[in-house]
Amino acid sequence: MAKKRVGILFGGCSAEHEVSLQSAKNVYEAIDRGKYEPVLIGIDKSGKWLLEDADGFLLDADDPKKIRLNPNGKPVALLPASGGVFVHIEEAGEKTRVDVIFPILHGPLGEDGSVQGLLKLADVPFAGVSILGSAVSMDKDVMKRLLREADIPSAKHLTLCSNEDVPDFSDLVKVLGLPHFIKPANMGSSIGVNKAHNKDEYIRFVKEAFQYDTKIIIEEYIKGRELECSILGNECPIVSLPGEIKPNHEFYSYDAKYIDENGAGFVIPAELPEEKIKELQALAVKTYKTMCAEGLSRIDFFMRDDGSLIVNEINTMPGFTKISMYPKLFEERGLSYRALIDRLIELAFERYEKERKLKTNYF
Repeated sequence: MAKKRVGILFGGCSAEHEVSLQSAKNVYEAIDRGKYEPVLIGIDKSGKWLLEDADGFLLDADDPKKIRLNPNGKPVALLPASGGVFVHIEEAGEKTRVDVIFPILHGPLGEDGSVQGLLKLADVPFAGVSILGSAVSMDKDVMKRLLREADIPSAKHLTLCSNEDVPDFSDLVKVLGLPHFIKPANMGSSIGVNKAHNKDEYIRFVKEAFQYDTKIIIEEYIKGRELECSILGNECPIVSLPGEIKPNHEFYSYDAKYIDENGAGFVIPAELPEEKIKELQALAVKTYKTMCAEGLSRIDFFMRDDGSLIVNEINTMPGFTKISMYPKLFEERGLSYRALIDRLIELAFERYEKERKLKTNYF
């Protein structure tokens, strides 16, 4: 059987660009060469798509602070309704075809349904969450509304748009208390996220969050253990055992996740009673289905001292480095990093074939 050509799509225009490069490096190195032929398609920070050579597609690849996309790739464009054909912009007649796309894109214009819509229009299978689940999960404000509708507990918050007046600090504290978190609504990897302890920090952190999005959320601080579950599957997902994060910074910041090797400790699986594990897993699956997720996601929780659970967020394209929690949690239950990639590609084809059978005309 001929190998499937897998387009690894990575980089992107978001502030999580460098995280995506790290994830893509690990996926490229781990993918089963006996079954798949990887094709590297990097998106630079200006939005240009580049077909990259395997040798040297990343520069300073071993330094998370300096890692960057090689700018010398060949510019390409994905053709609509082509089944995965990329045309070479500067080379007339040259084309590259893939059978499936593995999008390792984090943040806006990659994890928010934008690329997923483009891939749908191109009629090419792709791994991960589709358009709707990506969009509603990326926006923390919309996510919280859907969680509330499904009676899933989440932290109290206020939403603020850039054209609105900033709430009075004393009034805000009466509602959300101190400290509280300030976050861009559409961003991940803790970018633009800060913990405000006083009025000066509140004003400064609101301004910083608005540098990343036109809508932000201000959220109560939840004191408790930080727990995560990984989920894999379409209609019938499987869920990992929970893992626990023990940040060595004040919270699980970007630096703690990707820069500081000692930024956090991990306990896999988390030390919890069996009944609490089952409760966490059930709530993770309920959240996954509520958010219309498919393929994969990571669900993040807080557990208060009284044992009550709070859903912090769903991440539809979690960090995919070898040390990231998403793959590590599945490794605990016997699914290797390579096998996980393989299963995600299989799920992409399964969804694509199912959707192809839907009628596209009335008569």
